[in-house]
Amino acid sequence: MAKDLSRRMKRIVLKLSGEALKGQSESIFDEMILTQVGEKIKELVEKNIEVAIVVGGGNLWRGRNNSDMSQVTSDNIGMISTVVNALAVSDFIKIAGCKSEVLSSVPMPKFCEYFTAQRADELLKSKTVVVFAGGTGNPYFSTDTTSALRAAEIKADVILLGKMGVDAVYDSDPAKNPNAVRITSLTYKEIIEKDLKVMDATAASLCMNTSVPIVVFGIEDLSNIDKILNGENIGTIIKEG
Repeated sequence: MAKDLSRRMKRIVLKLSGEALKGQSESIFDEMILTQVGEKIKELVEKNIEVAIVVGGGNLWRGRNNSDMSQVTSDNIGMISTVVNALAVSDFIKIAGCKSEVLSSVPMPKFCEYFTAQRADELLKSKTVVVFAGGTGNPYFSTDTTSALRAAEIKADVILLGKMGVDAVYDSDPAKNPNAVRITSLTYKEIIEKDLKVMDATAASLCMNTSVPIVVFGIEDLSNIDKILNGENIGTIIKEG
């Protein structure tokens, strides 16, 4: 199944968490990680793979801790955080020697272009990496949902959902249970029905409706992206039943 999927991976959406950009650094970014990300993305483009990236904002903002704070305000801060991360990721892709543009769902003409599916498609076809920023542009939606939405809009072949601290979906928490078993494949329906925490239900429902497959993998080792594209059976594949 992994081999069959890898043959169709010509346009991908890569989800990068904010925590992945921070690593163990005490700063908000680890420049070595950003350099590695830029170089890896360049390698993919040189293999004629069209790459779109969705970045999270967890290295800057993890949501409200004070219940008095408005959820809308908290989510707006989170969306702004993703713009900060997108600009950094895009710049390091350029430093690696590859074209890159940030498209934001929130109008910020002084910093980046406004997102439209048509503009994203044009850039991807011209071998320009597209970094999506600003989440969906609306509160109450996660960047996982952004990944699902953008993948559908640009007709991506797959979503590569990079995770920190875990390399797949397991039947129990591998950090607590050393005997936890990796689940090699799941359906969207199982994600929702079993309330698996790999992604939120809104994102899973959207992928189910649009039939975009997902590969969940460990982002700490960027060579895992190559393994997925080569059809190796790592991580967890989520697709139609």
